[in-house]
Amino acid sequence: MKELTVRATVGNIPQVTAFIDALLEDAGCSMKAQMQIDVAIDELFGNIAHYAYPGGAGDAAVRFSLDEAARTATITFIDSGVPFNPLAQDEPDVTLSADKRTVGGLGIYLVRKTMDRVDYQRRDGMNILTITKTI
Repeated sequence: MKELTVRATVGNIPQVTAFIDALLEDAGCSMKAQMQIDVAIDELFGNIAHYAYPGGAGDAAVRFSLDEAARTATITFIDSGVPFNPLAQDEPDVTLSADKRTVGGLGIYLVRKTMDRVDYQRRDGMNILTITKTI
C-alpha cells in the first residue's frame, strides 16, 4: 500500500492525481480506466477540499493498493472533516433536462457508474471513502 497525505485543497488535486497516475502506470493500467479514476479523484478529493472542513482547512490521506492477481486498484480517501456519506444521497434524475435538474450529485453519480465498487464508512472520527476499479 502507498499513501499520500496533503492539505485538503483544490490546489492539491493535481498532486493527488499525479501520485495515483504514477502507480497506475507502473501497474500497466489501461488509459480508459486511468481516465475514469482521474475523474473520480477530481470529484472525490474536490468534495473533501470544498466541504470537509468548513471555515478551516485540514488534511486528507489518499491510499493506493493493487491486487495484481485480480488486476484491481483500490483507492481510499480519508479525512477527519464533518461526517458525510455521499452514497446516502439520492441519485440525480438524469432523464430530466439540465435546466430541470437540481444542482449537485452528478459527480458522485459518475463515480458510482464508472467504478466497480464504491464504499463509505465513518470510523474513529474519519470519513473513509474507497473506490475499486479493474485496471
